[in-house]
Amino acid sequence: MRILVVSQYFWPENFRINDLVKEWVQRGHEVTVLTGIPNYPAGTVFAEYRQQPEAFARYEGARVVRVPMLPRGSSTIRLSLNYLSFLVGGIIWGPWYLRGIEADVIFVFEPSPVTVGLPAVWLGKIKKTPVVFWVLDLWPETLAAVGVVRSPHVLNWVGRMVSFIYNRCTLVLGQSRSFLSSIANYCNDKRKIRYFPSWAENVFMDEDAALAPELTRLDDGFTVLFAGNIGEAQDMPAVLDAVQLIDDPTIRWVIVGDGRKSKWLQTEVDKRGLHGRVLLPGRFPVERMPSFYAHADALLVSLKRDPVFSMTIPGKVQSYLMAGIPLLGMLDGEGAAVIHDANAGLACDAGDSAGLAKAVLALAAMSPEERRQLGVNGRLYAQKEFGRDQLMGRLEALLDEAMTISKAEGVKKAQI
Repeated sequence: MRILVVSQYFWPENFRINDLVKEWVQRGHEVTVLTGIPNYPAGTVFAEYRQQPEAFARYEGARVVRVPMLPRGSSTIRLSLNYLSFLVGGIIWGPWYLRGIEADVIFVFEPSPVTVGLPAVWLGKIKKTPVVFWVLDLWPETLAAVGVVRSPHVLNWVGRMVSFIYNRCTLVLGQSRSFLSSIANYCNDKRKIRYFPSWAENVFMDEDAALAPELTRLDDGFTVLFAGNIGEAQDMPAVLDAVQLIDDPTIRWVIVGDGRKSKWLQTEVDKRGLHGRVLLPGRFPVERMPSFYAHADALLVSLKRDPVFSMTIPGKVQSYLMAGIPLLGMLDGEGAAVIHDANAGLACDAGDSAGLAKAVLALAAMSPEERRQLGVNGRLYAQKEFGRDQLMGRLEALLDEAMTISKAEGVKKAQI
């Protein structure tokens, strides 16, 4: 199968699409990736890419094609221009850069922004190729949830754009079951909507990983680890409130990652006098995560209180479950339901700092055997519900289905 991936983000940035592309190549597919210039999450172009861009033209056997794009920067205006630049670059330069490259199907990876779909449907039209769109972030709902856009007129316009994209895709995949009803609001043909969750990456199963040297070993304490994007949605103010509610010097919080709220977080840790209790080692490649997980007694996932976030299963949940370490959740809806259903840890409502503090103390009071069992429960649940091999096979079947639908529609049009 010849697969064209359209994604604003790609290696050396850390996103699940990297793992997917690698798997497709290993399964014998011919993969081309149309993407932008690596600059997430810091907002500046990766130094190694600036020094030697040609070294990033192939990834695990896949061809990587990059269109001109303005880095994210650190302001809302720069972020908007970043989104717009990839949109324009993908539409104008994408067809030229991809000339002569055939594709059987186009796969769109959409953690945000949804505008990534516009170059994809344009390429689908040019190449007469079906488009499969994987929705990982709901627009326009997320824009309103994080307060980026408040104008009803702008949100309505974004909704029209979303509808334009969905209705020109052959299949639209939602990362949680709750996403499907929202997608249906913008999709004329409900039959094209499918449920497809993120998978649990096997890299997190490495129980023999050496301890990360960036952290001191804590033999008698309790370590809560958060790993991933540090943004508005992760509700770091509520997390820090929970830290302050716990008067126990043996409990430490480690936040590994980067994002638009990183500088705020560092400043707030200083302001609240949380040095030594909250550690911020920075951002590391996904391959290093098992070494940080090796320090953890519990893994934290948090999302702000909002209806759209309650429909979301954060991608880190699957990774956390596969790591075999108990989870601590401060979130609503489907994400919390996964933790409860798996019996893999403790969860409280989104924004409930007191509830999170209580859950941390409860988990710390458990015996090592009790916590070990929660971790085992989580891994077994991840292998059953989010197993990588089974989901990779399901996605292949969905791509085949899109190709079959497209061919049938082509025959129908020819007969008319």
